[in-house]
Amino acid sequence: MGEPFYITTAISYPNGRPHIGHAYEAIAADAIARFQRQAGRDVRFQTGTDEHGLKMVQTARDKGVEVRALADEMSGYFKSMCDALSISYDRFIRTTDADHHRASQALWRAMAASDDLYLDRYEGWYSVRDEAFYDEKELVEGQGGEKLSPQGTPVTWTAEETWFFRLSKYEQPLLDFYAANPDFIRPESRRNEILRFVEGGLSDLSVSRTSFDWGVPVPDSPGHVMYVWVDALTNYLTGAGYRDGEMPHWPADLHLIGKDIVRFHAVYWPAFLMSAGVALPKTVFGHGFLLHRGEKMSKSLGNVVDPLDLANAFGVDGLRYFLLREVSFGQDGSYAADAIVTRVNAELANAFGNLAQRTLSFIAKNLGGALPDAGRAEVADGQLIEEVVVACAGFKAAFGDLMLSQGIEAWMRGVFACNQYIDAQAPWALRKTDAERMHAVLGTLVRAIRMLAITILPVVPAGAGRVLDLLGVEDRSHAAIDDDGWYARQAAAGFVLGTPTPAFPRLEMPAEAEPA
Repeated sequence: MGEPFYITTAISYPNGRPHIGHAYEAIAADAIARFQRQAGRDVRFQTGTDEHGLKMVQTARDKGVEVRALADEMSGYFKSMCDALSISYDRFIRTTDADHHRASQALWRAMAASDDLYLDRYEGWYSVRDEAFYDEKELVEGQGGEKLSPQGTPVTWTAEETWFFRLSKYEQPLLDFYAANPDFIRPESRRNEILRFVEGGLSDLSVSRTSFDWGVPVPDSPGHVMYVWVDALTNYLTGAGYRDGEMPHWPADLHLIGKDIVRFHAVYWPAFLMSAGVALPKTVFGHGFLLHRGEKMSKSLGNVVDPLDLANAFGVDGLRYFLLREVSFGQDGSYAADAIVTRVNAELANAFGNLAQRTLSFIAKNLGGALPDAGRAEVADGQLIEEVVVACAGFKAAFGDLMLSQGIEAWMRGVFACNQYIDAQAPWALRKTDAERMHAVLGTLVRAIRMLAITILPVVPAGAGRVLDLLGVEDRSHAAIDDDGWYARQAAAGFVLGTPTPAFPRLEMPAEAEPA
């Protein structure tokens, strides 16, 4: 096996059904995981649901159901979303899993052994929606003068006995760690935000609740359950085998999360791990929000869209491609039905899909589907292959640095080069005047299409996979891109291409401006 690579999404809070923001994070993480597998890494990819906390209790009460029944139902929707969107997770974890309870309690005991937990009384502001505590200085004023969290959510004054974690003890160790590990928090804007927060001073953190019992019980402290973020963050250790055996995939290489929960992952989580004597993850990446026509999604605005409706309207590959291509990773991005159709048709269907379709159809019609022989090569053939190699290398370099949109942009330069080449070489004209040269042109195009399809597999696994099936490509690793002997071996074996069918059909606008 190759070098381990452990990637996680945030685990989704299932007090409501999945929305497009959940899908965006899962798709991005999946593309990264697939990319790393292609590179030969031993990838572990984890996603799942965070099922404890007061919000779940209140939602279950409002619906008149048991909390466990609600958790089972809602978690199922998130798992179904992942499966429908071709998310290649290795584990879909639930915080109600038995091994997760064991891991959470083991981490708690490790923090207690460091004398970082003490019993006291908490009085302060708490947002149920955020499951977060806020200092008075962090609150903002609403339209009616009410106090709100920095995210604009309601807060209530809470007073109860609680266990505290000595977060203040880790203020300087965290700052030292950030300085020594500049890539721990990305992108740079998130890093600067966290630095300002920690430099402003850290207060000890309430890490247990007694007002409800839906959570992981605190060891040796009857009536206390863990603060939901202690429980939730520990899922990353649970999936790595904490306390149940070796942890070959720890520390995590990448925690991929929304920008609104960076503080929990970049301040609380590393402090917990320092206290427990566990290695810290390598990178926390806080991606931006996905907006609908520039507006934040809101039930009151009626613009919350089920991601499966979008996938049904535009195809899974189409949705994946649009989200990863359109949004500069780390920044906020916007989507709309017409934007999806325009982007996917212009690049995926017309530029790459049509390139593959017309090349393979021409071979099927004029050569009986057999790979053309070497033919008479010219300088233009080598130039095209070099341009495609550079484009694929640009994709790899950008994806390796989490610049997903830029990676696809680099890949598109290879696609455009192929289209310019086929128009300039005109194999349909060569068929009548120079069959030997036609063979060389077609062979060059097949090699280029193969490289491009392998490269884009992490983004559009179904469509790119269909192209590679037609070409008889079994080795789909990055190494295969540089395998110059592939074509000669296939041709020598008399390989006949599959009957070409459109791998990326053109999209049509749905009957309504947006899918229901």
